[in-house]
Amino acid sequence: MIGSRNVLKAFLLACLEPTGKLREFENVGDLTSRFALLEELKTLPFGAVWDYHCMTQEVPVGLDWLEILKKYESDVLSQR
Repeated sequence: MIGSRNVLKAFLLACLEPTGKLREFENVGDLTSRFALLEELKTLPFGAVWDYHCMTQEVPVGLDWLEILKKYESDVLSQR
């Protein structure tokens, strides 16, 4: 479950990255702007987009899924 959620987050983060703009800066040799944009990406609201995605898919938001996982571990996995 943890791995699946992280793969989805990685895909979302890749979709949100302005790859075209980064390539454009690199192709014209404007590495300062490229670096500035990469730094700006670190503070963009990726978490809010992820939480909204979870909410619209009717799955737990934030760490709410952790309790479900722990219940599964105690109810199902402990019986193996």
